[in-house]
Amino acid sequence: MGDVLSTHLDDARRQHIAEKTGKTLTEFLQFYEDQYGVALFNSMRHEIEGTGLPQAQLLWRKVPLDERIIFSGNLFQYQEDSKKWRNRFSLVPHNYGLVLYDNKVAYERQVPPRAVINSAGYKILTSVDQYLELIGNSLPGTTAKSGSAPILKCPTQFPLILWHPYARHYYFCMMTEAEQDKWQAVLQDCIRHCNNGIPEDSKVEGPAFTDAIRMYRQSKELYGTWEMLCGNEVQILSNLVMEELGPELKAELGPRLKGKPQERQRQWIQISDAVYRMVYEQAKARFEEVLSKVQQMRPAMQAVIRTDMDQIITSKEHLASKIRAFILPKAEVCVRNHVQPYIPSILEALMVPTSQGFTEVRDVFFKEVTDMNLNVINEGGIDKLGEYMEKLSRLAYHPLKMQSCYEKMESLRLDGLQQRFDVSSTSVFKQRAQIHMREQMDNAVYTFETLLHQELGKGPTKEELCKSIQRVLERVLKKYDYDSSSVRKRFFREALLQVSIPFLLKKLAPTCKSELPRFQELIFEDFAKFILVENTYEEVVLQTVMKDILQAVKEAAVQRKHNLYRDSMVMHNSDPNLHLLAEGAPIDWGEEYSNSGGGGSSSPSTPEAATLSEKRRRAKQVVSVVQDEEAGLPFEASPEPPSPASPDSVTEIQGLLAQGLRAESPPPASPLLNGAPAGESPQPEAAPEASSPPASPRQHLLPGKAVDLGPPKPSDQETGEQVSSPSSHPALHTTTEDSAGVQTEF
Repeated sequence: MGDVLSTHLDDARRQHIAEKTGKTLTEFLQFYEDQYGVALFNSMRHEIEGTGLPQAQLLWRKVPLDERIIFSGNLFQYQEDSKKWRNRFSLVPHNYGLVLYDNKVAYERQVPPRAVINSAGYKILTSVDQYLELIGNSLPGTTAKSGSAPILKCPTQFPLILWHPYARHYYFCMMTEAEQDKWQAVLQDCIRHCNNGIPEDSKVEGPAFTDAIRMYRQSKELYGTWEMLCGNEVQILSNLVMEELGPELKAELGPRLKGKPQERQRQWIQISDAVYRMVYEQAKARFEEVLSKVQQMRPAMQAVIRTDMDQIITSKEHLASKIRAFILPKAEVCVRNHVQPYIPSILEALMVPTSQGFTEVRDVFFKEVTDMNLNVINEGGIDKLGEYMEKLSRLAYHPLKMQSCYEKMESLRLDGLQQRFDVSSTSVFKQRAQIHMREQMDNAVYTFETLLHQELGKGPTKEELCKSIQRVLERVLKKYDYDSSSVRKRFFREALLQVSIPFLLKKLAPTCKSELPRFQELIFEDFAKFILVENTYEEVVLQTVMKDILQAVKEAAVQRKHNLYRDSMVMHNSDPNLHLLAEGAPIDWGEEYSNSGGGGSSSPSTPEAATLSEKRRRAKQVVSVVQDEEAGLPFEASPEPPSPASPDSVTEIQGLLAQGLRAESPPPASPLLNGAPAGESPQPEAAPEASSPPASPRQHLLPGKAVDLGPPKPSDQETGEQVSSPSSHPALHTTTEDSAGVQTEF
């Protein structure tokens, strides 16, 4: 590998790459500085005027669930240096970075992991043929001849390959199709989370960055959705640079690569990954520098905005009226002829899979609560409630149980419309809807927890507990239906705008864009940081199509399509005390309601009293596919324990619960199977900071800080494995079992 890089990436070429990268970054960061002032003004204006969105009925977690392991198990990884497949113990902590250890023993002994993989921008491939096709297309002229050895041989029929257009690739395989399906769901969850790397609670930096990306690409006449808007700001910037730099390097270096097609493919992957790492480091330094600069300017800009808010708004409205008078006739014709006829078909294509997914979220939540109710009644009432509520609290982060919801979006197709509206891929819409599904599931679960905790304060009997759970479930489902409708309508409006606005801007650009500079003189110099002609022009274009989009969504709601509520249906203060309940401390179901008698010893009453080993032992885990010591083949399929069927009506539920009360005999305990939820092990919980970007690869835990129990964080680089130093975070310990570090080779 060193020879390949030293040959093709000598000092002169590295200098050339650095210069090209610097030029692109300088150009983009000017857009970012311009957009920062606009985003700051918009944020402060919204704080004063409000968003106008309907009030959510469900609660949301203000304290995220930490110290949670999403998934753990064994898989085989291909080692490119030794060209061997090795068995790895792998886990996914709450920050969704895939952590790889040599074996379970290494993890338990807190040996630094082999790698921490940040999966932003990656795609999962489930066959070697798919991978070979992508590799062949990425470097023309390297398609292997029939019968020749491919670049990768998988020892089983069940591979999982993480492919990235610029960074290194990762090769895994499983022994059974069932294990492949489970790991695919888990890795897809990692990708979904890591792709959403810009914090949603960032009301200034986030919008400024995404608007700057859009403006920069439009300046290059690139309109429409962009698949590589994935990860945090530095990852996205690296993708932006590589979008321009990659084809140039490929044209220069491709003909110079030597050897058989497979060898040239391997060399190109190494070169691309090395360049991507260089670009990433340069982008990181430049972005942090500019971010620090605008944040230092922020207090002065805020002072101007507070003082002159009314004048800025008046100036912006005056500018908008002049631009509107200029472009409105052209824009209306364009909307009427090229957009309006297609809005209903786009909306219907979006509504069907999205609404099916949200309905599945409701059904999964209903089933889990109903099953919990039956199990609590059959297994001793309130003594078992804590154990089951701990499992329920992690439902939204259970990749296997949520998979049936997420996969509904996979049927989304915009056939014929993608080419017309320059939509490169529907993945951006799929992932956004799936993130909404997870958020709504967690909101429903958290609201259920809060209301049930209030009911438990009344000291219910076993029979009253059953009825209380049922009443709370019905209340939460009503709130979920309302919030689900609001979230979906907002998603449909945003998706329709994402499809139509770039198309309109591209259509209008030849006749309108060249005339925009003359409107600059209408902006007072003092307000030039907060009002940009280009942004105001886009807002005017948006307004021309917005009324048609709002009307289409409104008509769908009036017809009660897909259980959408009318806009006129507003639930004002339907549960006035509910939000007050959410202000209390987070509920620790394990401490309050678990039966501690069987555990031998209670947990320490203060954090100081808890030892490190005790904290690590109690780390909560959502799912485990770790094999027992006695298991035969790794990943050997095990049948899932059958779960009770979900009753379809309240009457049926009450009948089942009544039967459970009469029987009062606990069902036979089932063993924790491979891939089954690991909630049976006593462990602590917490929700990922879904909006937080992955941690920097340089943020290692210093020696002496071992009290921090956070698992190894994923590198915010997409550039390959981040090998931890011996001073990195100690691993979170879980109570699952597996074969003690068997090292397997093919």
